[in-house]
Amino acid sequence: MSIKIRLQRKGRKKKAFYTIVVSNSRSPRNGKFIEKIGFYNPNTNPYTISINVDKAVNWLIKGAQPTCTVKSFLLKEGIYYKKYLLSGGKKGKILKSEIEQSKN
Repeated sequence: MSIKIRLQRKGRKKKAFYTIVVSNSRSPRNGKFIEKIGFYNPNTNPYTISINVDKAVNWLIKGAQPTCTVKSFLLKEGIYYKKYLLSGGKKGKILKSEIEQSKN
């Protein structure tokens, strides 16, 4: 079973907004999902992105693969960097105190 982090379309015609969900790669776009981790609204100026960082990092560590669009959102929010720091901390390269200092 392959897990994807992807967008799920909501809203009405020409006024779409999207939720960022974790789902099975075989389920349809607006179908069943495992967990909702955020949302993206392109209708506001500037656009709005809100992602639960802890949930996103947790799913990335478990092996979930984001789509191209979601990956760009995760890079902008710094979630990939946090995942990198946490995985380095497990290997002993980075101390947990350094990770806490990088949050500030």
